Amino acid sequence: MKKFAAILLSLLMLVSMFACGGNAAPSASGENQKPSISGVADSAVEAGQSFDALAGISATDAEDGDLTAMIMVESTPSLNFVGGKATPENAGSYELVYSVTDKAGATAEAYATLTVTKKTGELVLLKQFDFATVEATDAHGWEADIGESAKATGTLKDGAFVFDIENPGDGDGAVRFVKRGFAVKGGADYKIKVWAKSTAPTYAHFIAKDETVEDWKTFGGDVWNARIDETMRAIEMNFTAPEDGSAELMLNLGKITPNPDNAADTTPENFAVTIDKVELYEIVGQEVLEPVYTADFAGAGAFVEAGDGAEAAVSFADGAAVFDITAYPTEGGVWSIKANLELPGIVIEQGTKYNYSFDVTGEHAQGGEALLESATLYHEARANFNGLSVPEGETVTVTGTFVAEANVSDPVIRMQIGNPSEGVTANKLTITNFVFNKVGGDKETNKTIESFAPIGKGTEYYGSEAYPWETFNGTDEDNEHGVGTIWTADGSLFYRIDDGGTVDWHNKLICPITLPADSYFVVEIKAKADKPVSCGFFLNPQGGWDPRVSEGIDFTTEEQTFTFETTDTFIMDMGCELLFQFGSEATAALGGVTIEFTSIAIYQRSVL
Repeated sequence: MKKFAAILLSLLMLVSMFACGGNAAPSASGENQKPSISGVADSAVEAGQSFDALAGISATDAEDGDLTAMIMVESTPSLNFVGGKATPENAGSYELVYSVTDKAGATAEAYATLTVTKKTGELVLLKQFDFATVEATDAHGWEADIGESAKATGTLKDGAFVFDIENPGDGDGAVRFVKRGFAVKGGADYKIKVWAKSTAPTYAHFIAKDETVEDWKTFGGDVWNARIDETMRAIEMNFTAPEDGSAELMLNLGKITPNPDNAADTTPENFAVTIDKVELYEIVGQEVLEPVYTADFAGAGAFVEAGDGAEAAVSFADGAAVFDITAYPTEGGVWSIKANLELPGIVIEQGTKYNYSFDVTGEHAQGGEALLESATLYHEARANFNGLSVPEGETVTVTGTFVAEANVSDPVIRMQIGNPSEGVTANKLTITNFVFNKVGGDKETNKTIESFAPIGKGTEYYGSEAYPWETFNGTDEDNEHGVGTIWTADGSLFYRIDDGGTVDWHNKLICPITLPADSYFVVEIKAKADKPVSCGFFLNPQGGWDPRVSEGIDFTTEEQTFTFETTDTFIMDMGCELLFQFGSEATAALGGVTIEFTSIAIYQRSVL
């Protein structure tokens, strides 16, 4: 009887094995495993063309083996699939759902988007940018003054004013960068910034001489022994004009020995000083700050948002808000972690001037953005945009004075800090001394930027069809980082980043262009860089943010061709911009990089 029972049990197990798929082995846990689908990806096809939804798609199952033939695909809006193929006739976006079910009833799904474009004609060249060499002509009144004892030249070159100094002469004034006849107003404050770097460490004196008196007299605020090295940075001078008059601004680059007892510490020979731009501020009137909110962080006053795999929390202690980032995002960007400082009871009015300040201490270095915007509407109700840069282990004061660009009923100071510094996996930011003010008084600041790029904003070519290119630098809006320049030579467009910003909008190369309606476009870019560098590339309508191309580019020292294609059309001719955004912690760490564009072309496919 026992022998018969054993035989019967063996037969039952054999029948069960064949019922479950022959000789497939069960999982180690004994539980049925869900199948998996691979090869699913977004795709595009022109209306009227056949689309094979199953090309390159496969499915497998631990118990049942190859289930590729069992894959089903459905579409929203609906498409008629026969053998996995369909011919969409209407342009648009179709959401595809792939599914497969094993013999035990377990189902796996995968998702993709099919973009169906309109029927078009042949691809034709719409615009090939001409990078014929343009010589710089406007130095904005600045000139080189070289004494007899020096052997040097100063001229506009490669998007900058460049001094090549073989011998600095016998005194500081033997080599000078000079602007004469600079008009000043009585009672006004002036701030002058010269953004410069040098191929070898050297010194400079920065002086504003009063031209209205016969004797040598300055307006005060003279800067002595300013250090210039390989890092592009500003030499800043501040002074007040007691009455209407004019000044001679001079940056002296000749022989300087700060310490006579150390003759070795002096101006070198055979070096070059590059000046990208000069910023001139005229400040009149007085400013009055009226505090309208002061945070005590007594258990409230801040909150944090984390997405894209990031993890962060906020706590309060001893009058501080502490943002603790335990994990940075696995995808996304700076916006993936939002550290918010609340402004309870405050309503921001468009056109009103405000000021804020707070101290932030970083356990590690942290870059990002500091925005004043709606807690719930985000960028749709944004009153101000600012940068954020916190060195490791240091306390910095973040401040902003601005005229609100929008009404905001639920404002916060939103720090977008999703990008970590290199090698950092967690961080802690401590916020103290947060004060928000309304700004009164009659203070007015007028800023002029005098750059030395031969093309772009401020030149005779600006806005022309041939040379529409321009740069935007973070320091143009008084952020800490972001300096760059452009020029053309030998049929190429050069964009040199002399100071890399920490966020993407700190270093931008921009080209406005009008694109015709009812067309698709292909952008072809041929370029290389003297160091590997990455950027975001966007084809975006002007006046808003709705990019029709949004891609990353990794430039190398070898020329590459990058091709990007739009998948929708404009209903009318549209002003757009080609936008390259370079700023990042990695870009800032390069210490300068030059990108050479040998060709940029736009092709058009008109809708039939």
